[in-house]
Amino acid sequence: MTITYSDVLSAAARLSGRLRRVALSRAVRSEFPGADVWFAHEYLQYTGTFKARGALNFITSHLDAGTMPDAGVVIASGGNAGLACAWAAARHGVTATVFVPETAPPVKVAKLKRLGARVRQVGTEYAEALEESQRFAAEAGALESHAYGLPLIAAGAGTLLDEIHAQLPSVDTVLVAVGGGGLFTGVAAAAHEHGIRVVAVEPHGARALNAALEAGEPVDVPVDSVAADSLGARRVTPMALPWAQGDGVDSVLVDDADIVAARQLLWDDRRIVVEHGAAAGFAALTSGAYKPAEGETVAVILCGANTDPSDLVHA
Repeated sequence: MTITYSDVLSAAARLSGRLRRVALSRAVRSEFPGADVWFAHEYLQYTGTFKARGALNFITSHLDAGTMPDAGVVIASGGNAGLACAWAAARHGVTATVFVPETAPPVKVAKLKRLGARVRQVGTEYAEALEESQRFAAEAGALESHAYGLPLIAAGAGTLLDEIHAQLPSVDTVLVAVGGGGLFTGVAAAAHEHGIRVVAVEPHGARALNAALEAGEPVDVPVDSVAADSLGARRVTPMALPWAQGDGVDSVLVDDADIVAARQLLWDDRRIVVEHGAAAGFAALTSGAYKPAEGETVAVILCGANTDPSDLVHA
């Protein structure tokens, strides 16, 4: 099971006029000599992350098809996918039940409740919340959504890449943080159509896609990273692997210390506040884990900002 570019185009048609178009800005050339680096500010999207794209595509598609049950939709999430699901459901008057780990950031839990979701906190990892959400779906008859592992979710996320390409046709490479792989899958499907390289960036302590590439199949990995609240999937979606194995995709790993430093640098130099996972792509550049070629045009996706900024040093 995977998606194609036609799925991304279908999602774009379904979502037209319902989302915020991603804004781009250019880095100062002296910061990355020889490369032309741009930032894609997707943290400005509704609910603060790219997840709104997939969630709205999923909810709208099921409503159009008449397959939304009276019990509504249920999802397990580290926080961001739940926020997006709750937002998309509220727009259509659909009940949303969201299972999150007990370790989910309080800022995300509070926002879920403000969006009207029924929030249930279970366990300490995403996988535990997922198990309980599946039990709830079976008992209540709710429609199961997923943080990253459904074609409609990935296709919705892929619309981001087309928006970047439309505004920056010269883009050669896109750096994208990877958790469970939904954003990566959608971005890779669209990027392949345009001949754009994708660099999949993960923390060393949450390397589900990188481990799948090594094993030749999705495998469970331990999760221990500062970015675990958004990039903490134990196993990558099977949809991601065929795209990751294809030409034009690189997998790189970054240290937590580099993620923290990149997040701080975004604040110090640009007054941009993002969550740790959203800084992972930028960390690949600042740490040298990915080194652009001379003349390469690179877009760094800053994909989420549902975070507490109090731990940033206010330089």
